[in-house]
Amino acid sequence: MNSIFLTALIFAPLLGILVLLFTPKTNVEAIKIVGFLATLPSLILALIAFWQYKAGAGLEQYAVNREWITFGNKDLTGEIYGSQVYQPISFELGINGFSLVMILLTAVLSTLAAIASIHVKKEWKGYFILFLLLQIGMLGVFAAENLLLFFFFFELTLIPMFFLIGKWGYFEKESAAYRFLIYNGLGSAILLIVFVVLFTKTGTMNIAEITAMFTGNSDAMFLGEVSDDLRMGLLIALLVAFGIKLPIVPLHSWMLKVHVQAPPSIVMLHAGVLLKIGAFGLIRFGVGIFPEQFDQLAFILAILGVVNLLYGAFLALIQTDFKMVLAYSSISHMGIVLIGLAALNEAGVQGAIFQVVSHGFIAALLFFLIGVMYERTGTTDIGKLGGLAKAMPLTAGFFLVGAMASIGLPGMSGFVSEFLAFMGLFNEMPVVAAVGTLGIILTAAYLLRAVLGMTFGTKAAGYSEKVVDLRGVEFVPVFAMLLFIILIGVYPSILAQPLQETINAIILGIGG
Repeated sequence: MNSIFLTALIFAPLLGILVLLFTPKTNVEAIKIVGFLATLPSLILALIAFWQYKAGAGLEQYAVNREWITFGNKDLTGEIYGSQVYQPISFELGINGFSLVMILLTAVLSTLAAIASIHVKKEWKGYFILFLLLQIGMLGVFAAENLLLFFFFFELTLIPMFFLIGKWGYFEKESAAYRFLIYNGLGSAILLIVFVVLFTKTGTMNIAEITAMFTGNSDAMFLGEVSDDLRMGLLIALLVAFGIKLPIVPLHSWMLKVHVQAPPSIVMLHAGVLLKIGAFGLIRFGVGIFPEQFDQLAFILAILGVVNLLYGAFLALIQTDFKMVLAYSSISHMGIVLIGLAALNEAGVQGAIFQVVSHGFIAALLFFLIGVMYERTGTTDIGKLGGLAKAMPLTAGFFLVGAMASIGLPGMSGFVSEFLAFMGLFNEMPVVAAVGTLGIILTAAYLLRAVLGMTFGTKAAGYSEKVVDLRGVEFVPVFAMLLFIILIGVYPSILAQPLQETINAIILGIGG
């Protein structure tokens, strides 16, 4: 089927880019309006697809499959080069329950980040053109149905992010941008090598066909020998490539710079969506294509998850800058994703995917609030923000609510994801899971220390008592993200139902 629906959902921001190209850069108000409105079509279409799926409609109706790249030319050479070896590469888009949830997360946070962009100070036209290009890349990653298209959209996210960090970031923005590009460029190179090997061994770029061949669910023959050692090598390469993106310790240092130096609206997307591409890739390619090898590495992955969880928590506990607290908190919470995947059972995998979505909203909320606070006070130093609750009571209150969600307060999304992930790991590796629970205790310690240190206590000298609290349009992102955090926490079935097909496929692939 060749539905235009999914193509429109992904490429709708292009209309905004075209309008912006012909909008004078001096017309700032028009640029802001166009930049915001250009994110709405993708959001509306994503909501329509989600509710249609919830109502029982099949997602195959959105699939796109058109001829794209062929190999050889019969009229020119007298024979079709490689026609019986390599399949033509099609332009293939499609969604399942998991990718639909990720597309909806991306669309929602893109719209909210566009609103949060009110704090950007300069060159609005270039900013929103890059912003919308980034949105296209993020949406496309989750809808790509072949390796080449996935890699194209994956790379498309790197270019605008590099400029958005380097041009609109803070004091060390150039250093953060280049570190982002070098680390993620290395991950992209490794990923490209894996995809080329998969293509040469299978003759196809179609992800579903490759998955079926490697899991024994296809009658198609490999073009070359695919030994167990090669499979393991490819999986380890994928772990490194997506581990940089997630990130997995010790491949994490670049992310700290980005979280601290990038503008808050961009950090909302980076922490909320871009890091999650690493988790999405591990689930779709790692567990999906190499389930047996992934099972063999499960213990190592669980250890890496616990290291992430404890390392991030311990270092967050000693930070004096709230941005660094949140940066290390992201590393720690991505450990829960690894823990859930390492369990390789239904509860663990479900917890890992829930954590991907939950942390996306919670991290975006906290980084938006820290951006508002920085705009008012000019600092994110915890020691200089004492007594903030008196000057900015609403901001302080929302900070505390966001911290409670991150800690895993029952009734909020963080509780559901952490409970499921640890329940899954306790069933498989109880000792490792028991050590990992220390991270939950440390999470409460470092977040409450930081939030209470800023909001209560003696008034510090770092800001004026006349600072303005949350106001106007700033309430929209806060209330929207809190709505999703509470909705998932109170009614987790809203996610569990769309994800069930993906989880069942994973469990079946590992022999569960």
